[in-house]
Amino acid sequence: MPLKPGRCRSCDHRLQGEDPQPLVHQVHEIPEVRPHVTEYRRHRLTCPRCGTVNRGELPVEVRGGYGPRAQAVCAMLSGSARLGKRVVGRVMHDLFGLTISPAAVCGLERKTAVTLAPIMDEALQSIRGRVANVDETGWKQGPRKSWLWTAVTPGVTVFLIRGNRNRAAFDDLVGPKPGVLTTDRYSVYTHLPPRMRQVCWAHLRRDFQAMIDRRDAGSAIGEELLFHADLLFSAWHRVRDGTSSRRGFQRRCLSWLRPEVRGLLERGSNGGAPKTARVCRELLSLEHALWTFATVPEVEPTNNAAERAVRHAVCWRKTSQGTDSVAGSRFVERILTAVATCRQQGRNLLAFLTEAIQATQRQTQSPSLLPHTP
Repeated sequence: MPLKPGRCRSCDHRLQGEDPQPLVHQVHEIPEVRPHVTEYRRHRLTCPRCGTVNRGELPVEVRGGYGPRAQAVCAMLSGSARLGKRVVGRVMHDLFGLTISPAAVCGLERKTAVTLAPIMDEALQSIRGRVANVDETGWKQGPRKSWLWTAVTPGVTVFLIRGNRNRAAFDDLVGPKPGVLTTDRYSVYTHLPPRMRQVCWAHLRRDFQAMIDRRDAGSAIGEELLFHADLLFSAWHRVRDGTSSRRGFQRRCLSWLRPEVRGLLERGSNGGAPKTARVCRELLSLEHALWTFATVPEVEPTNNAAERAVRHAVCWRKTSQGTDSVAGSRFVERILTAVATCRQQGRNLLAFLTEAIQATQRQTQSPSLLPHTP
């Protein structure tokens, strides 16, 4: 819409002409959205020969009261926006004029979980044997405590909910032959060979700060270790931003930084502070796993990728109090996998879910969460 001043604001002279480069002001608005309802009239005809009443059959893709896009929006509001089922129903009514009960939302979530099952299996297989960041956090399924596990690779993030925080649950996630994994120091990871593991330096930094905060004989060691950890991060940030190479990091830093840290850990393990000594001895046993990132491509010195991925689920757990059933847990792990992976790849989550649901209804090939290869 062109807007032209009629008169000069200073002298009131009449103005005419065109501005070849007018100032542009845009107002964005969302149009009112109303549901599109398709009515199928199923005629019932009685066979004149045997008296059987026959009804017109619904097409497979329209069975159920809601279309694929409505189902996808409900799943997205739950899994991405972390809304409860009653709130999802209210939002669907307020935004789209679509009436849907909490029970119907729950039913659509179960259908979405079935839709995402083969997609989830493919994603899970794709992360096994690859470099990944792994983490776990508490989850509640019914009355019992469970655990939400995550594995983050450069292109795919996968979540699993299991009843235990043990080796079997870990193997369900990464398989019997995982790639190089970045983890914290939880005991379930101790079976990993040091060359196949990177211990998170962000966790180590917190441990070093705890040594300082105890104000005992281990404080001095803690200060030295914290200082060296900060030197490591400073040098690694230059690798991340491209101002230094990984080979240069190895040559300039590890040649002196690794022996310095090892010497400090040895001093701390023999010191007079029991807690500090215990941590230092543990780190000495994992010493090779402190430096895997320096030589293995794609491995980072911290587990921040997994911690960021799991944060969304933690926020959802705090508002939802977990899940009530195994079926609910399957929906949660699969929708979280879709949400995180689509975000990683810059893909439209609603479009992906709609395509997946349509494929299930039409019994065609499901879309993949694996990154597209050129």
